[in-house]
Amino acid sequence: MHNVGRGFWVRLALAAVSAALLALTLLWHDWIEIVFRVDPDHGNGWLEWLIVIAAFSLMVTFSIGARQEWRRSAAVTAAVGGIS
Repeated sequence: MHNVGRGFWVRLALAAVSAALLALTLLWHDWIEIVFRVDPDHGNGWLEWLIVIAAFSLMVTFSIGARQEWRRSAAVTAAVGGIS
């Protein structure tokens, strides 16, 4: 069992939120207009694509960070286990 720290769980949660925002925007293009009752891009869709790109970038970044934290904890666990 890995003894992961809070950083792993925070990064994992942020990656999940980013993935949900990405999926929401890809599947339901008008959610911004419906939820906030504004049309910032006047119907041309550039804001939705900007959100998709940003959410994808954040999801990848947070996922890589969580993976690095997971691998670091695995290395520490293996090192501690190998000493005893």
